[in-house]
Amino acid sequence: MLRQSIALRLTAPFAVVALTLTACGGKDGGTGAAPPAPTKAKPSPSKTISTALVAGNSVSGKITEDVGTITYGVSALEVTYGTEAQAKAAVQDPADAAGKVIAIAHVRYTHQAGPALTSSTNADDSTTVWADGQRGAILLGSPTKAPGCDDPYDIRSWTTGQSHTVCEWYLIPADAKKAQVHWSPDDGTPYVWTFPGPGA
Repeated sequence: MLRQSIALRLTAPFAVVALTLTACGGKDGGTGAAPPAPTKAKPSPSKTISTALVAGNSVSGKITEDVGTITYGVSALEVTYGTEAQAKAAVQDPADAAGKVIAIAHVRYTHQAGPALTSSTNADDSTTVWADGQRGAILLGSPTKAPGCDDPYDIRSWTTGQSHTVCEWYLIPADAKKAQVHWSPDDGTPYVWTFPGPGA
């Protein structure tokens, strides 16, 4: 599965940042090396949302996988933050991270119905992190294995009833009052969870 994003590329070993944050990573690679240039941006959910959600609220939606259509339950659990210094250390040009912090969204996906998944999931392809109404910049090269996060590339047998938590790493303004996790299933219905921002 392709990770779709427009983002800042990492050159420093990002595992150092991950250990400092004691948080978890997305699936943009786990080596800390700069990845190949992305092919296109992750889709941005509509600004019109169907329901206002808070931490732990769950929604259901269908995603087309290689094995067929799977219904997932999705719940944004939390968003954790790093420091401005960590953000500057994580990007090629520190100026790109001026006034920003690393925001890590923890999202749980539960296989509710459909065939067993036998390869990496597409469920998190439309998950993005926003701050005060503006989309953040995804960090490419963030680690895939970290405390509290499942490596989506390691998921090779995912059956009904099983859950996995996948994390997304973004840069957002340090003074943002609200952070939002956006997710859309195949039918395009946008869901948005709202959390206190780093500047709240």
